Amino acid sequence: MSSTRPTAAGTQRAGRRAHADYTGAVYGSMLAASVVIGAGGLGKFPRVQLVLLLVLTGLVFWVGHVHAQLFGARLAQRSLTGPAIARVCREEWPIVEAAVPPALAVAVSPLLGLDVAGAVWLAVAVAVAGQVGWSAVGARQAGPPGGWCRSPRWSICCSGW
Repeated sequence: MSSTRPTAAGTQRAGRRAHADYTGAVYGSMLAASVVIGAGGLGKFPRVQLVLLLVLTGLVFWVGHVHAQLFGARLAQRSLTGPAIARVCREEWPIVEAAVPPALAVAVSPLLGLDVAGAVWLAVAVAVAGQVGWSAVGARQAGPPGGWCRSPRWSICCSGW
């Protein structure tokens, strides 16, 4: 007979999912949209340049966020151990991940018959969809605002929470 008790690793994974922070993904999607919109005057290879610009900007902002987190920890007199540095790098990685879907949209845009302007619009749409999607996932995981489910007016909305 198998045990149905969760393992320590399973409990830890479930805890991370329950307390997941989608801020980086939302922020990264917004960053990707702003990069695409701001990249109006690209040169001879606009699609390649836009893909590189998206990915590299995501990486630069990721490094900036990791540095800020680690510098802040150091100022707060917390020691910087290898595991602590790895944790911060993992926590901030969604900023980079959010740049990938718009970059892929630009990369596949010729297969869809889109010109460069169409590729830009597709990348913006993908970035905005990512922002909305991650916001919805985060809101869903956070649950309803305090007290909503106790109100008869909102109780139907809380049935899925």
